[in-house]
Amino acid sequence: MEKTLTQKKTNATYAICVTALFMALNILMSSFGVPVPGGRCYLNDVIICTAAILLDDPKAAFLVGGVGAFLGDLFFYPTPMFVSLATHGLQAVVICFVAHKAAHKDVTFKNAAWGVFLGAIIMVVGYSLGRAFIYSTPYYAYIKLPYQILQAAVGAVGGLLLCFKGGLLDAFKKMQK
Repeated sequence: MEKTLTQKKTNATYAICVTALFMALNILMSSFGVPVPGGRCYLNDVIICTAAILLDDPKAAFLVGGVGAFLGDLFFYPTPMFVSLATHGLQAVVICFVAHKAAHKDVTFKNAAWGVFLGAIIMVVGYSLGRAFIYSTPYYAYIKLPYQILQAAVGAVGGLLLCFKGGLLDAFKKMQK
């Protein structure tokens, strides 16, 4: 059944609005962190993982993850903004692709969990390499590694819980119909 021009425009408008909403949430969540011994744990990974599971377009996931994190860093702490663009952008694309495209059907918990696991690895490795490059010492990246792992784990678990246990995935599917 062919979609009418009005339906296509409505779907495009909906996709743009949802992507913009998740980008704004990413910027908001990267503006403050939860204090932990020796640093801060930022919760924007929860938004990135959630958006990448819900959105079925890897480009939209990149905008939410990469560009949203880039803008959050630009406004609040600009030193690692390009690291955030590349790392969180790639993280979101991989999660989206694995969760949606790998199965060629509806998102399953198994595919989403595999996607956020790969995304967490990308985030930890990307930020570790980025910190070593930006601050010109691998030692700084090494001492921040536990916090990166914590942030990635919280983001992965939080995104999965929101989507599957919190019912966000089912609500999102109903809104798209």
